[in-house]
Amino acid sequence: QVQPVESGGGLVQAGGSLRLSCAASGRTLSRFRMGWFRQAPGKEREFVAAISWNGGNTYYADFVKGRFTISRDNAKNTVYLQMNSLKPEDTAVYHCAADRLNLAPTLARSYDYWGQGTQVTVSS
Repeated sequence: QVQPVESGGGLVQAGGSLRLSCAASGRTLSRFRMGWFRQAPGKEREFVAAISWNGGNTYYADFVKGRFTISRDNAKNTVYLQMNSLKPEDTAVYHCAADRLNLAPTLARSYDYWGQGTQVTVSS
């Protein structure tokens, strides 16, 4: 079992930046593909970004390309999501997830372990 724990959310003005972190106690995250998803009120959970176990491959939703960057530091057992040029429509709860079997990286059902999420609110 892996329990991801997100941090770094908060309130920011449009155009600002935040860096989310995802860590796990106990078991290492280094063998998992990791993903970030978000869910806004009244909307379905949607894919944001994913990264392979060694950081060699990254995947992004079209709406964050050029603004968000996913990265990982396996020595620190942590995955990051750097979010720049934030927009009010980026407001959501952001969840970190771990994929054991390297299935389709953009599909939520590929991921086995989920964090509780961290709230990101972008004001206009």
